[in-house]
Amino acid sequence: MTSLAQRTALITGAGSGLGAAIARNLFNAGARVVLADLLPDKAKTIASQIDPEGQRTLALGCDVSQPEAAQAAVRRTTEHFGGLDVLVNNAGTDVTIDLEHLSIEDWDRVLSTNLRGPFLLSKAALAALRQGDGGRGGHIVNIASTAARRAWANASAYHASKWGLLGFSHAMHAEARAYGVKVTAVVCGGMRTPFLLERFRDLDPGLLQDPANVAETIRFVLSLPAESVVAEVTVLPMRETSWP
Repeated sequence: MTSLAQRTALITGAGSGLGAAIARNLFNAGARVVLADLLPDKAKTIASQIDPEGQRTLALGCDVSQPEAAQAAVRRTTEHFGGLDVLVNNAGTDVTIDLEHLSIEDWDRVLSTNLRGPFLLSKAALAALRQGDGGRGGHIVNIASTAARRAWANASAYHASKWGLLGFSHAMHAEARAYGVKVTAVVCGGMRTPFLLERFRDLDPGLLQDPANVAETIRFVLSLPAESVVAEVTVLPMRETSWP
């Protein structure tokens, strides 16, 4: 297995939920971690919790839907830590409403965060990632969802974004492997995060999984030897059976 020590990871949506769990896990594995979030104070809070001395973390604000913000996040990462080895496209949003009442603004907001954002960050980071991990090439991890494998009512924008992200991830895998950059799509089942629990008050937390378990899966994927890549992995709660 490959050590994560001295590798630099940029994680979007790192101010809470799965993003915070990924940041904590990779930091504990020895990585330098950049926590990017639309709300920079949330990213700073998580960074101070996992790294009180601030030696191996950097917190910054980033609206992933904006090209300038994506480029600035990558630039600040490489300037601060001298390079970039891992990009985790985790930032996501949703709106629960039927198609008839779904506004164009909400459709655009969900697609801009969940699909445009990973495109912009990946595009901005690709040059640095090609030089990552000591010149062997870096790694992009895209956080998909079981919403990319099945559908339910009142979530058309979310489904469109996650199906699109899964397709985009596989397309990047086919393209980027030629110059040593690995790409992995992580298809997540329900997790005990604010993303679900704060919106669906009747949801049984016992049916969901700890986001720390998904973060541990990501650490494993990033630790594989250079000659191997996991192009897609699905991580499900044992009791929640939405997929498969």
